[in-house]
Amino acid sequence: MKRSQLLAVLVGGIFCVAVISLYLMLELMQGAELQHRVDTPTGQVGNDLSLLQQKIDRLELLLNNNNRMVAMLRDTLMQRKASWDTGQMANGSSGSALRLPGCRLAEEMKDGTDGVQLLDVYDLLPFDNPDGGAWKQGFEIRYHGNEWDEQPLEVFLVPHSHNDPGWLKTFDRYYEDQTKHILDNMLIKLSEDSRRKMIWAEISYFSKWWNDINEEKREAVRRLVGAGQLEMVTGGWVMADEANSHYFALLDQLMEGHQWLQRHLGVTPSSGWAVDPFGHSPSMAYLLKGAGLSNMVIQRVHYAVKKHFAQQRTLEFLWRQSWDSSPRSDITCHMMPFYSYDVPHTCGPNPAVCCQFDFHRLPGGRVFCPWRIPPQPITEQNVQERALLLLDQYRQKSRLFLSPVLMVQLGDDFRFVEASEWDAQFTNYQKLFDYFDQHPELHVKARFGTLSDYFSALTRRVASGPSLPTVRGDFFTYADRDDHYWSGYFTSRPFYKRLDRRLEATLRATEILFSLTLAEMRRFHGDGRLAADFPAREHFGRLTAGRRSLALFQHHDAVTGTARDPVVVDYGNRTPSPLATVTDYQVQSVSLIVGGLCHMLSQSIVLKVVMCTLMYFFRSVMVFNPTEQLQTSVVSVLVDSPDARVVAAETGRPMAAQISAVWAKPSRAATDSFQLDFVAELPPLALGVYHVTRSSVGSAPRARYTFRRRGNPPSVRAEHFQVSRPDAVEAEAPLSLSNKHIQIWSSPETGFLQKLRLRSGLVRKVQVQFLWYGTRTGVNRDKSGAYLFLPGEEGAQISFDRFNIPHLRWFAEGILTATLAAPGLDPHSGPEVGGASVEHLSLLAHLTSLSLLHPPITMVAPSDSRLPELRPFLPLRSSLPCDVHLLNLRTLEDAQEADNPSQEVALLLHRKGFDCSSAPEPQLQCTWSDHEEVNLDSLFSPLRFRSLRRSGLTLLRDHDEPESARQQTTPRITRLRPMEISAFRAEIN
Repeated sequence: MKRSQLLAVLVGGIFCVAVISLYLMLELMQGAELQHRVDTPTGQVGNDLSLLQQKIDRLELLLNNNNRMVAMLRDTLMQRKASWDTGQMANGSSGSALRLPGCRLAEEMKDGTDGVQLLDVYDLLPFDNPDGGAWKQGFEIRYHGNEWDEQPLEVFLVPHSHNDPGWLKTFDRYYEDQTKHILDNMLIKLSEDSRRKMIWAEISYFSKWWNDINEEKREAVRRLVGAGQLEMVTGGWVMADEANSHYFALLDQLMEGHQWLQRHLGVTPSSGWAVDPFGHSPSMAYLLKGAGLSNMVIQRVHYAVKKHFAQQRTLEFLWRQSWDSSPRSDITCHMMPFYSYDVPHTCGPNPAVCCQFDFHRLPGGRVFCPWRIPPQPITEQNVQERALLLLDQYRQKSRLFLSPVLMVQLGDDFRFVEASEWDAQFTNYQKLFDYFDQHPELHVKARFGTLSDYFSALTRRVASGPSLPTVRGDFFTYADRDDHYWSGYFTSRPFYKRLDRRLEATLRATEILFSLTLAEMRRFHGDGRLAADFPAREHFGRLTAGRRSLALFQHHDAVTGTARDPVVVDYGNRTPSPLATVTDYQVQSVSLIVGGLCHMLSQSIVLKVVMCTLMYFFRSVMVFNPTEQLQTSVVSVLVDSPDARVVAAETGRPMAAQISAVWAKPSRAATDSFQLDFVAELPPLALGVYHVTRSSVGSAPRARYTFRRRGNPPSVRAEHFQVSRPDAVEAEAPLSLSNKHIQIWSSPETGFLQKLRLRSGLVRKVQVQFLWYGTRTGVNRDKSGAYLFLPGEEGAQISFDRFNIPHLRWFAEGILTATLAAPGLDPHSGPEVGGASVEHLSLLAHLTSLSLLHPPITMVAPSDSRLPELRPFLPLRSSLPCDVHLLNLRTLEDAQEADNPSQEVALLLHRKGFDCSSAPEPQLQCTWSDHEEVNLDSLFSPLRFRSLRRSGLTLLRDHDEPESARQQTTPRITRLRPMEISAFRAEIN
């Protein structure tokens, strides 16, 4: 019989046996349940039916997994058959990986024939810094004077005040000292003259001020917004960093700000404003476009790139995603051409002239012009000379753009604090604008404006003129002068960067648990109501506090690590409280789901680090899988005895487990605490329940330790564990660890990885080094710091002996060795062009990233035998497709009752684009499809959606699909494009 026929028979046999087995198991369970019901009091029938339903759901899950396995075997059969037919199969491997269903190769996901690729621009630039004259980093700009005869120059002066939510001062200190005075004066000064305008970006500050003002002032703010005098730009909680922040957090802070604006001001931002983040990412541009914005402004771009774009007159462009071949993701972007966003660097190329029109620097004040030519108050005597001097700068700047519409920024960090500055700036500029209006021969119309004013005028002019170019790529790494690359902040304060990811993962898990808890509670009652004693408003408030804490930390001086030490400490102090709050709610949600709606577990439940005191009755351990994929994970719990066992609560099946030491010191194991590790298979979004009990003495498998140290060996104390030392030959041999997928060898001196061998037999040598970079030396030379990486000489390799670091290593041997390594290694290296790596991660890399960012969450129940029986919770019957990520399931605020949860959730799905020039081995258990259309009802079964409506990424009602598009009937088919995030307003039934 041919191998292909044999494999087909084998697949069919497995399927038949599995189906018959499942059928018999279901029949036996139903019979047992019916027999049990005869002897069961009437009051327990409901509980028995509930248990039967859960067991049926479990069988359905097993059947789904079986179907998935059969599908995988079928795909393998088809792939192998194709390979045998074409003669490409050699020794079980192929020179090029087989194409996987649903795979989109990198070259198919983009259209590189149109527009500007920034990588190509970088190849063209010499990255030198010649003196450009008045515009030091640019060039001399010339004009004839008649360029505006047919189309007058249209100037919009945009007042702004950039308020960092923490930098040199803490968030609260800035607010008390400066921000609240800026906003108080804004309300007064804009109301005095309808021609005055201003933009505001940071909703974190604005919401805090809003809480401090009365309703009369709030109505005045609404009038200013409605009249177009005050515009909310970007609308994010902060002006976020675009390099270190994860896209989940970027979108979450944007959603928090947009939702606040919708409720309190009824406005939808249309333009983005990012003048201070240290480089700009196309991911942020994508999120802004998906949130309904049409335009954006950026500032911190490498000075050489700015110069190139200015020479080409492409400072305004359509920013397109690198993976998108259509204009669907395009957003109009304005790049500010000069050094900074302050007044001296915004009116034109000559800062010495522009500084003379920053009227906050008038003589007698605290701020002055470094070029030593101060501003002059505008009078009838000097207005002509002053107006023409300013107009010259406007005209020169205008020559850098395609259209005769010009934006000039008026502001800086924490500007307009005092009423006198408002008066000085607006009064003097209005006199200049009036002079322009009185002299039409100058062909200029200047006025105060907002970003909406500017981009509306630009759109009108572009419609009748040359179209804007298309640009793809990112604007990293930023340099403001010479070789001052702002790459130091990529790694500054790594502890806080790790804390950011932890808060992000905890918040996402809590969001999902909260939404599922409310849905389960409404299902339990059957009428859509929550339990009468459930503090929904209180918990939703805590969840909101967690959202805002994460959002605040996305500020471009927070997650970057560039704030001063006291401010960083303040950020750190702000984070544990919301982290503990959302963690506490996780526990309460779990108690409702797995313990029954009429019971609540004790408030003493805490996460992971709590000691599990073992008795002769069991302690319950609950494990939540926050991912949409089936996970096999090692769960760790601290116990007070070296003799412990774990069983699955639902089946009573013993779990593979071992006891490891808790090292109080490098050479001394604790005698009163031990680490219990067991392997758990966790279905997607599931809550698993396990029982931990004391076992007979010596029955629990224990780790064995081998200590290696150069020189005199230490005295090791570990009375409950076997400790050994290698002999002389073993001590010099490489350390080796292996499982069924991979074998690795490490240096016996440093522990660094040296070599690995894959299951295919492929061997790779690896070299790991740590280099020590000093900073530059010499008088008046800039140094490396939180922002910059300015190394001195070439980094020297670190010798650990230099630092007298003890070469102490211990390695555990036991039943878990095979599960501690990754399930496979992605051997893909991909094509390299000019040192650039592939544009898309492999599917395995995506899934590995998911498991690292969102590990299982472990909770230990208190030692109370009166607790209700805890049951597993399985909201999904099977994993989502490999390439579909549940980004969030976020409960939305009630539209009628502020600060209360609604019945609506934001369902956010990200379909990953992946490179498939290599296939993972072993094959993945999840599935994927060639089709962009997916059935959401099938995807999330047995969850049901009462209604489903596509919306913008920040779930503003203005961006919802029309009511006619609301999907209230099944099946709900929608399109999920690779690389894209899709947002839905949904009600879970």
